[in-house]
Amino acid sequence: MSERLKGKLAFVTAAGQGIGFAIAEAFLLEGASVIATDLSADKLKNLKTDKIFALDVRSTEKVDALAAMVIDKFGPPNILVNCAGYVHQGSVLDCSEDDWDFSFDLNVKSMHRTLRAFLPAMLKNGGGSIINISSAVSSIRGVHSRYAYGASKAAVIGLTKAVAADFITQGIRCNAISPGTIQSPSLDGRITAIANSSGQPVKVVREAFIARQPIRRLGTTQEVAALAVFLAPTNRAISPDSRISSMAAWPFDRLLRCPLSIRAQSTRA
Repeated sequence: MSERLKGKLAFVTAAGQGIGFAIAEAFLLEGASVIATDLSADKLKNLKTDKIFALDVRSTEKVDALAAMVIDKFGPPNILVNCAGYVHQGSVLDCSEDDWDFSFDLNVKSMHRTLRAFLPAMLKNGGGSIINISSAVSSIRGVHSRYAYGASKAAVIGLTKAVAADFITQGIRCNAISPGTIQSPSLDGRITAIANSSGQPVKVVREAFIARQPIRRLGTTQEVAALAVFLAPTNRAISPDSRISSMAAWPFDRLLRCPLSIRAQSTRA
């Protein structure tokens, strides 16, 4: 590895598995000091960092308390990565108010909590890089049975663009990564649940997920992590049109076909 993140401090939520784990692992390999959090600290034991903490990102009190401790003990993070998320299955007719509220609380408000907790110290420290995990299923495209999920991930893109516009002149770069379907423990669990409820074989359900991917395969957590590493450096040059270049919200299948030099640029949505 090139140690592109040597000397940087990163704070990563939902780092116990899937995309969050891959990003934390990639950051460590690039020389960053990583504070890894998850609802269960046991999930974090395979990461090669001693900075692991249990964190319920749905609790403002717990987010604020951990942020205060981190800033006091380690200093403000140079990189903040918001990975926590949940995929609700179903249309509007399958979505209760509790389903809707849970989806937005975990997928969107959790990011609001970490931003409120860390952004003042990051600004005081001269800036930093914020990376939010959105999805191609959002304002980018609609997918069958992803009503609450797509709406919440569209909100993540809007949140990202707002933070980028508000703070880019103060040294904060805020980007969103919008993957297609990624092979992960979460996906395996959803495929099994769908198979059990529908009576279809697991293989058939998995093939249906693959068939709707423009690249005709599932993405990998390592591919998302590679893009996070690219977006993470806090000294990356920003073009004169900085409010656009700092609002990345590309669908991941499109990113895979783009040269690396433009992967951090966004649509003008």
